[in-house]
Amino acid sequence: MKIHLNGASLDTEHSDLAALVAALGHEADKVATAVNGLFVARPSRAHTPLSEGYAVEVLAPMEGG
Repeated sequence: MKIHLNGASLDTEHSDLAALVAALGHEADKVATAVNGLFVARPSRAHTPLSEGYAVEVLAPMEGG
């Protein structure tokens, strides 16, 4: 299925947000996530399905300032 990850088109076979975060190589406790503009807390990611056309944001903290 095709989703939008951080504004870019991405083909993925992952059916839930937790699997996508893991496949992207992120540590689950070090990123913030949202689906279609709604924040998704870490415990809810495995229960958050992904579907064609969804907009997903995965944000990691940045150092500096």
